[in-house]
Amino acid sequence: MVNSPPLPPRRLSGGCLLTGLLVASVFVNLVLCGALFYPTSSTEEENAIEMHMYGNKSEANKIAVIKAEGALVEGLDTHILSQIETAAKDDSVKAVVLRVASPGGTIGSSEEIHRELTRLKSGQHPRHPGRTAKPIIASMGSIAASGGYYIAMPASKVYAEKGTLTGSIGVYAALPNAAGLAKEHGVKLELIKAGGIKGSGSPFHNMTPEERQPWQDMVDQAYDQFLDVVVQGRPKLTKDQLRSEGVMKKMADIRDEKGNVVKDAKQIEVVRFRADGGSFTAGEAKNLGLIDDIGLLEDAVTAAATAAGVNEYRVVTYKRQPTVLGVLFGIKAKADAPDLESISNGLTPRLWYMAPGSELSGIVAASGKR
Repeated sequence: MVNSPPLPPRRLSGGCLLTGLLVASVFVNLVLCGALFYPTSSTEEENAIEMHMYGNKSEANKIAVIKAEGALVEGLDTHILSQIETAAKDDSVKAVVLRVASPGGTIGSSEEIHRELTRLKSGQHPRHPGRTAKPIIASMGSIAASGGYYIAMPASKVYAEKGTLTGSIGVYAALPNAAGLAKEHGVKLELIKAGGIKGSGSPFHNMTPEERQPWQDMVDQAYDQFLDVVVQGRPKLTKDQLRSEGVMKKMADIRDEKGNVVKDAKQIEVVRFRADGGSFTAGEAKNLGLIDDIGLLEDAVTAAATAAGVNEYRVVTYKRQPTVLGVLFGIKAKADAPDLESISNGLTPRLWYMAPGSELSGIVAASGKR
């Protein structure tokens, strides 16, 4: 019997190899895209990552610096809330410094941050019983106005830097009005409605007094809530003092649109009060009792340690949870181009605790990807 020669090893055809590589490529791309955009915003599931700032790393006691930066908008404030949650459940954190660098934001976001800081301060949380109360000291950066001032009110002491702009105790609703432009170009919206003021706030027609009043009522209510929060945080002030005119009076020149003094024009009297919606310098805010002192972040940290009764400590802060892609390749997720949903979020009518001149930053922030 003649033995047959051994069969040569089978080779994958070029088509099979390319198919396998294509499948593998699609799988890898799906994994990487998922790692890039996997949401890490839940404060219940994700903790902020602790970072050492200064002090002896071997010290057990910590003073945590929680950073509240940028416009405060629902869906974009999750890192702030995550920092609060992480500091609250860490028993080695003895006190917190809230570092504010924000022109404010939406009422909803400002109120949620304020509520969680109040719970951290008291140690009382309906979902997390048994936590320890922790002192809070506020430290204001270049701006801590309107909603940025609002969230600082749980602090037992408020510091501002020399260049800080703060205050701006007020509220507004921004409703786009393109009625004139639409009329000029023959564009109109046929609105079929039930309810006399159902079309209130439509950008395609001018508001009637009846349509305007509900928005004014909401603004007034939110303004009154703001005053209540300030009085709770600054117990030496009353609502009447916040609303009373004449705390700052001066004569001012009339200027043109370029800022030049108009010649031969009479000066006008400018009257300011604490809750007129405008911002104040740090010195003015201190004189008005809106802040306690002018100092740096380090001064606030020292005050926090004193309030907690600790002499030896280290200072920590927090960064965001990295994505899997960032861990593997050091790549940061890039923001997508705005889509219809994000543009809609930005243009949705809402009430704002926002400093004057910062309206567009709020709309842009609200248009960010969730």
